Amino acid sequence: MTTESSTGRSALKQTLPASDTSSSRSRGWAYAAALAYALIIGFSFLFVKITVVVALPLDVLAHRFLLSVLVMAIPVAFGWIRVSIRFADLKRILPLALLSPVLFFSLQIFGLLHASSAEAGIIQATVPIFTMLLAAYFLKERTRLVQKLSLLLSVSGVILIFVLQGGAGWSADHLSGMLLLIGSALSFAGYSVLARPLTCVYNPLELTWVTMIVAAVLFNIAAGIMHIGQGDISGYIKPLAQPDYWLSLLYLGVMSSLGTTLLSSYALSMLKATQMSVFSNFATITSMIAGAVILHEQLMYYHVIGALLIIIGVLGTNWNRQRRQLK
Repeated sequence: MTTESSTGRSALKQTLPASDTSSSRSRGWAYAAALAYALIIGFSFLFVKITVVVALPLDVLAHRFLLSVLVMAIPVAFGWIRVSIRFADLKRILPLALLSPVLFFSLQIFGLLHASSAEAGIIQATVPIFTMLLAAYFLKERTRLVQKLSLLLSVSGVILIFVLQGGAGWSADHLSGMLLLIGSALSFAGYSVLARPLTCVYNPLELTWVTMIVAAVLFNIAAGIMHIGQGDISGYIKPLAQPDYWLSLLYLGVMSSLGTTLLSSYALSMLKATQMSVFSNFATITSMIAGAVILHEQLMYYHVIGALLIIIGVLGTNWNRQRRQLK
């Protein structure tokens, strides 16, 4: 009986195409990369809140992306990572870099000046909504009634947070912070839609290398101009003297900036943009817990309800797609 069972399993393996097994394994790694991306992003809001207490937002962005480039330059210089990019390629990748990291991280960090890390995580959960809308407009993807209703459910979660937060004491600064975070989510949704076709042409390491360099150059130029205008060049270096700032910077520069760009590029080479965006829900949960436990941020009941509505709505928008793929 054991022999027959073993023979049966062997025969079954032989009937399965090697390409299917390889494809399933690759998709498994893509899902793992997407999950790792979401968890890193979830904690990144916490570290951003820590760094902006010590340094100006532009300095934080300049430092973290310069560190990202320096770290990645080591394997590139030794030939461990091969990058073959021409000027024509640079022009194609530049819009991607402007959406993320440039717009995504800049809007995020300035938004976190006036909003909590938990709220940033909740707004991050709207990425799949924007991704679906952009994909429908630019890629002409159709949505079913269930997806439309789920989209409305997610939007209602965001509106609930805005309305009840207003009743608890709204301010112009807080409103601007939330709007900047929404802009950040919209930027990453645009990145997800644009990155999908580019990952078919360039490998994730090439996309990561170019986008990191673009961000490092732009943010350091902006920080330099700011300090020259203020007549305080030393202000760029002062935060680097603090050990706590370095610890947060290492996480943001290596894990968050470099790691998430590489992980998202790899995941998008295997998964559709809408599938990848669903994993932002894990970032929402992580950021809410981290903000409440570590930073002692006040987590109100409407934050939890709003986040649940957003997450349920996002899962609903992808339910039909997932079912079709399983058939």
